[in-house]
Amino acid sequence: MKTKILMVCLGNICRSPLAEGILKTKVNTDQVYIDSAGTGDYHIGQQPDERSIKTAKEHHIDITQQRGRQFEVSDFDRFDLIYVMDNSNYEDVLSLARNEKDKKKVHLILEEVLPNENCDVPDPYTGGIDGFKRVYEMLDQACDKIAERLNQPTH
Repeated sequence: MKTKILMVCLGNICRSPLAEGILKTKVNTDQVYIDSAGTGDYHIGQQPDERSIKTAKEHHIDITQQRGRQFEVSDFDRFDLIYVMDNSNYEDVLSLARNEKDKKKVHLILEEVLPNENCDVPDPYTGGIDGFKRVYEMLDQACDKIAERLNQPTH
């Protein structure tokens, strides 16, 4: 059975598409299903931000097939782990949780590399390309940790 992981940010065009694309390159996608969503409905059906596409492409990752979608309550049923990019996304997703089981699936992605520090992946949307490069580096490190755990053989 596949492990299913959802990456969540605000609009699903900057951070979560990058996180989805990065993690897909680090795991066996026959065993792990990865998707992304936004807490807002601003960019439903749209491609990722051109700066995210460019940043991913610089690392030989193609995210042009992704389309923005909004997080929905049924995602708690469909996914095993839900990684959010910042505390605002965390609160938005938790506000839709129906029970403790739902809540336990939600994690700040940077907790993977900075446990208990409550750090946000900054939203690069209003800045320049450098912000996207910085976000890529942060997500790359976090996805290394996630992939390490997912790629461990189960006993």
